[in-house]
Amino acid sequence: MALLFRRKIPLFYTLNEVMKNEATGLKRIVSAFGFSMQGLKACYRSEAAFRQEVWLSVVLIPLAFFLAESAVDRVLLIMPVFLVLIVEILNSAIESVVDRIGDEYHVLSGVAKDMGSAAVWLSLMLLIAIWLIILI
Repeated sequence: MALLFRRKIPLFYTLNEVMKNEATGLKRIVSAFGFSMQGLKACYRSEAAFRQEVWLSVVLIPLAFFLAESAVDRVLLIMPVFLVLIVEILNSAIESVVDRIGDEYHVLSGVAKDMGSAAVWLSLMLLIAIWLIILI
């Protein structure tokens, strides 16, 4: 196995070395679902913006079913709502990793957080644009 910079850090790992959860088949799927639910709960508990966006989605998704004239319109109205939630979760994950690294200020940490915030803002602008285009 190739070594990186003469340290005992393998350059390539086998699948068994990478997989922490060694469950397979249906057990692995159930386990992955559990981890996903833990992530959703953690994000909801720790991120005010995510909570606001969840409640916004609780309003917008039923509204999409009521206001849309066709199935395509419904899908086009609902998809950006989920996109906002997904991007917010990714932004929260980035912020958590940056905060985990250290409390001291670093330019790249600020840039990473700003980029995550910009991604959330863009997804919200996309949601607004799509809703306005379809409903007006």
